[in-house]
Amino acid sequence: MAGIETSLSHVDDMYGNWFLDYASYVILERAVPHINDGLKPVQRRILHVLKSMDDGRLHKVANVAGRATAFHPHGNVAIEDALIQLGQKGLLIDTQGNWGDPLTGDPAAAARYIECKLSAFALEVGFSPKITEWQASYDGRNKEPVTLPVKFPLVLAQGIEGIAVGLACKILSHNFIELLEASIEVLRGNTVSVLPDFYSGGLMDATDYNEGLRGGKVRVRARIEKEKRNLLIIREIPYGTTTVGLKASILAANDKGKIKIAKVDDLTAEHVEIQVTLPAGTDVDQAIQGLYAFSDCEVSISPNSCVIDDNKPRFLSVNDLIKASAFHTKDLLRQELEIRLSELEEKWHFSSLEKIFIEKRIYRDIEECETWEAVIKAIDKGLKPHVKHLRRAVTEDDIVRLTEIKIKRISKYNKFKADEQLKKLEEEIEEVNKHLKQLTRYSIAWFKNLLKKYGKGRERRTEITTFEKVQASKVVIANEKLYLNKADGFIGISLKKDDLIGPCSSLDDFIVFRPDGTMTVSKVSEKVFIGKNPQHVAIHRKDPPVFYTMIYRDGRGGACYAKKFTVSGVTRDKVYDLTRGKSSSRLLWFAVHKTEEDTNFVVRAHFKSEGLRLRQLQIDFDFGSIETKARGVVGIQVTKKPVLRIAKPQG
Repeated sequence: MAGIETSLSHVDDMYGNWFLDYASYVILERAVPHINDGLKPVQRRILHVLKSMDDGRLHKVANVAGRATAFHPHGNVAIEDALIQLGQKGLLIDTQGNWGDPLTGDPAAAARYIECKLSAFALEVGFSPKITEWQASYDGRNKEPVTLPVKFPLVLAQGIEGIAVGLACKILSHNFIELLEASIEVLRGNTVSVLPDFYSGGLMDATDYNEGLRGGKVRVRARIEKEKRNLLIIREIPYGTTTVGLKASILAANDKGKIKIAKVDDLTAEHVEIQVTLPAGTDVDQAIQGLYAFSDCEVSISPNSCVIDDNKPRFLSVNDLIKASAFHTKDLLRQELEIRLSELEEKWHFSSLEKIFIEKRIYRDIEECETWEAVIKAIDKGLKPHVKHLRRAVTEDDIVRLTEIKIKRISKYNKFKADEQLKKLEEEIEEVNKHLKQLTRYSIAWFKNLLKKYGKGRERRTEITTFEKVQASKVVIANEKLYLNKADGFIGISLKKDDLIGPCSSLDDFIVFRPDGTMTVSKVSEKVFIGKNPQHVAIHRKDPPVFYTMIYRDGRGGACYAKKFTVSGVTRDKVYDLTRGKSSSRLLWFAVHKTEEDTNFVVRAHFKSEGLRLRQLQIDFDFGSIETKARGVVGIQVTKKPVLRIAKPQG
């Protein structure tokens, strides 16, 4: 037995380790973008392949996907899907052919028919091989970037979604111009706050955005215009929906009787246009509110900003991501400037050596040398009197390079041009040093240049506003009627031959008060048993509030209590006892009032006189003397004497 237990424990450990390995792999290698470049691995590999293929011309998507399989181990289908999504966002990839339409949901053509290449923007902000960190591909045959040196908050511009094991990522897209402006403000030391912007436009309430972190949400509405008396046109749709799906949701709401629509026509071509024709006499404003309440004309989106940082997932707000991107861009620009400075310094160094070598005719000193060592020694000796102004020591590699200068170049050497070239190099070195000393200013200028070159046509599409949540019960169409069979105790919309309670909708509730002092609230349905001979039945709506007055007997022969109350915050189908809870309690008086002022009246309780010697056979009770309370209040004692009946006094 001990051996079996040990074996089972070993198996548990193995499965636990395998699960953790798989979960880590999905999080790090498939589902979540990296904080440095804002890309998932498949996206990064696609861009890397497109850069390696870049010759200024378009490439077949099938060809790109095929080459990317050398880096991505999940097959060409996943690559093609990711590539099409990148192309549809219109930022990093220039496309040609039918790439589908995210607004209508139309799919792209087959990969062999459509073409793409890197955009000018992608080439400018996404690649810098000299500062890129490289790693071996999954099979060890190639090298791929760990992350691309992206100098732009790409993850916020494009937005991204991913589902991993026990973790999800949903970063919404933000406006291109606003991201660049926010990056500039971050480098200036100012606080920034950015809000989502969607390609589909629409109206957005981001009051509860919570900077894109878990627990936040944004509500997005379609832009609906009143074209004519009975015609609405939807010009923009909420993010995450399509015109086909939106039309279907409107028709479904109509079929369920929640809204009334004569017809819906989807005329979307280059721009969204969904025509909603209303029946004659329809309240247009209420119809619009109904579309928001019961169709995809309004959606709620819950963001979850998560990125890979230091090889583990981190939940960072979008404003923190802006800051991280701005300072990362600044660091990348510093690295590029340092490399550029090193290259210029090296070029200036060798150009100076070449000038000395030719102008001082040191090349003649090697004419009589018979060995390589003698050549090196002769050049080194000839240079020494003239190299004090150089910025680093002369190495043997420098001397070897001098020996490789061709006779033709020496014979055509132009001192004036050489001096001009050195002067130009010195000016460039001075400029790069200036940029390094004023790196923040240089980085701000970098973002401003991007804004100037690529900002046109990328203005905000989604209008930021606030709007109240539509109460579905207030805008649903009351296209049903509720009936009551009091004798048998049934209520429902199918009891057409019984007593009419009133018009209702499928979303409405009804309230029932019974003679024993209990109450329930239930949803309108076809037919339901509520108990024979109920005291009161009505459609239940919280607004405006309804006021109730009642007097009940507490058990058999008990005292009588009066209460004035409203009903709110109930659980459907739960039985609420409005009395003190004793069995055989009964309602002696019950009335319904529209306003609290209507509850200020007097009732008269008539006592039972059989077998009792009562000097007083009745008393009056003023409901105006008690306050309106919650339904659970016990009430005010009216009398301990047995009551025959309660009624309003005559006259």
